[in-house]
Order: sequence, then structure tokens, then C-alpha cells
Amino acid sequence: MRATRLAIPDVILLEPKVFGDSRGFFMESYNQRTFTQATGLTPTFVQDNHSHSARGVLRGLHYQIKQPQEKLVRVTTGAVFDVAVDLRKSSPTFGKWVGETLSADNKKQMWIPEGFAHGFLVLEDHTEFLYKTTDYYAAEHERCIAWDDPTIGVAWPLDGAPVLSAKDQRGASLQTAETFA
Repeated sequence: MRATRLAIPDVILLEPKVFGDSRGFFMESYNQRTFTQATGLTPTFVQDNHSHSARGVLRGLHYQIKQPQEKLVRVTTGAVFDVAVDLRKSSPTFGKWVGETLSADNKKQMWIPEGFAHGFLVLEDHTEFLYKTTDYYAAEHERCIAWDDPTIGVAWPLDGAPVLSAKDQRGASLQTAETFA
């Protein structure tokens, strides 16, 4: 597994070893020992989530202000543009974002640490997105920052207006959102 720290170094792009031949491929999507050797991190995952979305769906930018979830995310079918936004006020990268294309073809994964909002834009129909989390979902602590907040300025690769949930349409601005210390 190759681990690459992104422009915000706490966010890590992971590229697993893939063994392929005429029959198809094999890869370990997660191995605790390999993950720790590559990243220096030892998360304990308590929940796996799986979503299916059509092209143009934008989910996010979500986070939990209490019971924050660290996430290891990947795509098994289709492709997304995956984004992490630093919400740690004490961080030199507060309010900054990083994004990567994750797809079934490239098999890349992204580590989203505690203190970040997370979201993704679906780039292909019938996309399946999986993520492992280090804490349980807690609706009462979930928050949402506006996907199009100009203060953050995520450069989403949009082809028209995104499809948003009602919750995501009401996302807060970075200036008014609850953030981390």
C-alpha cells in the first residue's frame, strides 16, 4: 500500500497493491498492519457504510461535532470527486480543502481524519461508495457546511447543478458553522 499525504498532510491518499490477470484482480481493501505501516495510524473501526448514487449527486459537506468520525473511504463501482475540509480552528489549514477522484478503476482510498467535513460529487451513474468509520453515526451531532460556501471555494467538477438532499441544501456557512478547537 502506498500512502501519500495531500496538501493538508493529515488527509492521506492510499493506493493498495492490486494483483490482476486475465481473470480479474485481487486486492486487500483493508489490512490493519499494512495500513499502520503506511500511515503510522491505528484506527479502530466500528461501522461500515455503503451508499449508491446517480451521476450528479453531491453529498456533504458532513461532520459530527461530537463523536467525530474518522473515515476510510473508497469506491467499488463508478467514480466520485471526494473532498475533505479542515474545520480545526487551531490548524494552519483551517477552512482549506483537498479533493481527489476515487474510482472503481483507480481503487484509491482516502483517509479523512477527525476535525474535517467530508463530501463527494458522484461522477458516474450507479456509483457505490463505501466508508469505514471510527465512531457511530449520531444524528444529533451531525452538522453540514454548504457545499458551495465561497469562503472554502471547493472546485467541484460540476456538469450542471448538483442533486442535493434537503439537509445539504440548508448547509451552514463556514463562518456560522460549529467547528473544532
